[in-house]
Order: sequence, then C-alpha cells, then structure tokens
Amino acid sequence: MTADDVCADGQASPAERVRTVLAAAESFTAVTDGHTWDLVGGGLHSVGEDGRPLLRLPADCRLAGEVALAPRGTLPVVLKFTDVAPVAVRDRVRSRVTIAGWLARAAPEGGESGTAAFRMVTAHVALETPAERVTVGLDELALARPDVLALHEAAMLTHLVDDHADVVALLTRLVDPRLLQSVVRVWPLALDSRGIILRLEYPHSDEDVPLRFPAPVDEPGQVRDRVGALLAAARACRRGSRLPSRP
Repeated sequence: MTADDVCADGQASPAERVRTVLAAAESFTAVTDGHTWDLVGGGLHSVGEDGRPLLRLPADCRLAGEVALAPRGTLPVVLKFTDVAPVAVRDRVRSRVTIAGWLARAAPEGGESGTAAFRMVTAHVALETPAERVTVGLDELALARPDVLALHEAAMLTHLVDDHADVVALLTRLVDPRLLQSVVRVWPLALDSRGIILRLEYPHSDEDVPLRFPAPVDEPGQVRDRVGALLAAARACRRGSRLPSRP
C-alpha cells in the first residue's frame, strides 16, 4: 500500500501522520553501520519545507564525527521515531516512522555555538501502525503538513485524563453500546484536528473508536468548542452506559 489516498473516513493521510509524528517527537534513534544513537531533545531535529529531516547536533558528538569521516561526507543512516501515547494505555506505541537515507553536513547557518547542522538525503519513508505498514512517497511528504494539534496533543490528553474523567465517561455515550460490554477501562488515546480516539480496554484485547468533531479544528483554541459539541451530542443520548471506574 502507498500513501496516495487520504482515508475515506476523513482520517489523516499517511504523509500527514508522518509529519505529525516528526513535529511532536522529543527523541529518536539514529542507526548507522557501526552504532545506534538514542538522541533526546526536541531541538535536535526539525523538518524542512521538502519534508526531509534536519538535525542539529553537538559538533563534537560521535555521530557528527562519523559523518565527517564518511566517504564524500555522506553517511548511510536510518532514523527511527516512535509515537507513544501520552496517557497510560496498555499498549502505548501508536505508530513508528522509519526514514532511511544519507546524512550530510548542511550549509552553515545560524544556531547555537558548538553545534553542527545536518540534512537528510531521504531514500525511503515508512509509517507502521498496529494495523499496517505503509510506504510514504517523498513528494507526498513534501506537500503534507503536521496536524495543527501536534505540539498540544500530549498536554491536552493528560489534562483530560487527570482532571476531567467525567468528560471521558460522558463521551462513551457516543460509542456503540455493544462495544462497551466487558470493557475494563476507557482512555482518550489520541486527539487531532479531526476528533478524539477512545481506547476501549477489555481483559485481553482493546478497540480504538474515533469520535469525529462536527468540523475540523483550525487552531488549538477551537478544541474546547469542538469537544463541547461532542459532549452535547453525548448528553442527548439517553443511554445508561457509563465508563467503568479506573483503579
């Protein structure tokens, strides 16, 4: 499967999901022939307008040294990004992004003293979810943009879980009651401009249920109103189902 199509139900395209994962990532792993590097810090990477990663690393780090010593100054490398749910669901990895190509020193530009900029000459991009593995075209990646809530999702979801368990309970009224049978816990798994995904946890399995906003969010300040619309719809459901209490 390729990323040629946006999902028919309005979900983000694979290219958009990749851009969202990269925008929100605070850590990633770089793999070369000789070493594996676990790099932590949101300032270590960014994404150029062409969708390709840009790295800014300490100039004296060993990875920067490998690039300097590589033939023609280009080092074969694989970058791995893991999208982890910010709340304590059973299986927290929501997706993985793998970018393979070559790392090369970028033209000097403004930045912190003692750092060096590197550009990724990308050859292959893949998005892996629990359901499938998708190859994402480089042209699609260049045209895609991250979700407008990419940098806000973690804080919003943890706030929802920590301070508004009653909201999650009310939202379950929008779930098919047959899916709530034998549910042990319900968590807000993901939040983007299109809506909220609830994770229904059963004793030995789970189910993810999307609740779509009546209209997409254009900026973070609109989330409160969109969630309010879902809650109004939930209150209108005269259903006795309730969220089991979390231990």
